[in-house]
Amino acid sequence: MNTDGSTITITVKLFAAFQEAYNLPELERTVAVGTTVGEIFSQILAERPELEKWRSLTRFGVNLQFVPPETVLQSGDEVVAIPPVSGG
Repeated sequence: MNTDGSTITITVKLFAAFQEAYNLPELERTVAVGTTVGEIFSQILAERPELEKWRSLTRFGVNLQFVPPETVLQSGDEVVAIPPVSGG
């Protein structure tokens, strides 16, 4: 499956509107080496256009650390897209 080292496998944890859109708590993705957090987010928005309204408001985390969208992913990373959450 990943014998030539050109792809990595990551987990995308889904919360709030993202989880509602997919009706799943997480996604597993196999992506090219060098893929960034922002590219994963763009894939999600392409698959679920109703989430586009969250583009500028969403923060990203990788392995429990907030990161910028330019962050390059490594095999086994856990990516989180965190939309704004209301509540009190």
